[in-house]
Amino acid sequence: MLDTIEEETWELRLYVAGQTPKSVAAITNLSRYCEEHLKGRYKLEVIDLLVNPQLAEGDQILAIPTLVRKVPEPIRKIIGDLSNEERVLVGLDVRPALRK
Repeated sequence: MLDTIEEETWELRLYVAGQTPKSVAAITNLSRYCEEHLKGRYKLEVIDLLVNPQLAEGDQILAIPTLVRKVPEPIRKIIGDLSNEERVLVGLDVRPALRK
């Protein structure tokens, strides 16, 4: 039986500023969504702009926290603490995992 789920690895980059409540919430929420909907098919890079502010320019980050989907293309961005799961999944164009 063939698996119909695409095996492309998703590349996600989350820009935060230190350990603010919004940054911590965004990391927690995104990690949960990835494990639930993209398990084994994603790479998540968290970039703290207090440590590496120069990295904001490459992805044109204007607000934080900001999530950037690098792969699959096209690039998509979501700003905020990622607390609305449906909005995040729609924004990233993730198909919800099929329940068995």
